[in-house]
Amino acid sequence: MRRRAMRLATRGRVWTGAILTLLLLHLSAPRSIAAGEIIPALGVTKPVDGDGDAKLSGNLALRGHLLPMLMTEVGVGYRSEERFNDQLKIRQWPITASVYLSPPSSILYAGAGAGWYHTTYDYEDALLEDETKQQFGVHLGGGLQVPLGSHAGVDLNGRYVMMRDQQAKLVPEKFDPDFWTTTLGLAIKF
Repeated sequence: MRRRAMRLATRGRVWTGAILTLLLLHLSAPRSIAAGEIIPALGVTKPVDGDGDAKLSGNLALRGHLLPMLMTEVGVGYRSEERFNDQLKIRQWPITASVYLSPPSSILYAGAGAGWYHTTYDYEDALLEDETKQQFGVHLGGGLQVPLGSHAGVDLNGRYVMMRDQQAKLVPEKFDPDFWTTTLGLAIKF
């Protein structure tokens, strides 16, 4: 019971910090930059290695143009997966920053970024203690955004996330945490 309360408190701090970061970035952005957009999205993630199926994920991103061909994005999300025949459940709350190249007349964009991944490892075996770690990762990705008028658009995004091999308290002790993610969101321009 105490462990669950600690996890809920940690989750609340992560979400609060992520929302405050997005808000501060938005408020500090110069007003001469073209309008930004907020993008709530749902998607699927799939580990590169392992026996896990694709899982539903969610995220919220704030995107804006620094230059006509250069977009920046800050995002927060949630994803989970199971490893080692459901003996290990991994839950992540990533906070990411990306830079995308997007020609002015194109609906396509591509780029890269980095992120901080707050990761919780929940073990099925009661004798193994659950743990939470903060990790760094990088990603490559891109997508397309189809306008739905002057104030909205449909955003389809895909990325490959690369992280260092992780240690587990199970056999085998190491595993590759890299994963694919694809999201579909509604870009709301402001």
